[in-house]
Amino acid sequence: MGPTTLSRKDAIWLRLMRIGCQSGCHQRADRSFAWQGYQFPICARCTGVILGQIGMVILLLMSVRITLGVSVIGLGIMFIDWLLQRLKVKESTNWRRLITGILGGCGLIGCYAWLFTWIRSLW
Repeated sequence: MGPTTLSRKDAIWLRLMRIGCQSGCHQRADRSFAWQGYQFPICARCTGVILGQIGMVILLLMSVRITLGVSVIGLGIMFIDWLLQRLKVKESTNWRRLITGILGGCGLIGCYAWLFTWIRSLW
């Protein structure tokens, strides 16, 4: 039997899965969304973090700012969800991971923006 030829969709999916792995995501199937039979290349929380970061950059470009406190709260909510799951107190769901990831991603970029603004004010 000869080598198996991958479809174009399968080849793209495998390439994206490699990129997801290189990003540091665990890529667990049970913690990832799937679309049309293909697992997302990153887990639900990482998907949320990326969406939150992109969304916050767009808001910053539109001159929308959030305070450092709100940024830290967003990161804290994501951390608490992760910690409760890690300690086996409460298993998270993919939708909760996505939402807390979005909050964490927004919070991270908000912290970066605050830090950048603070450093710039020193000059």
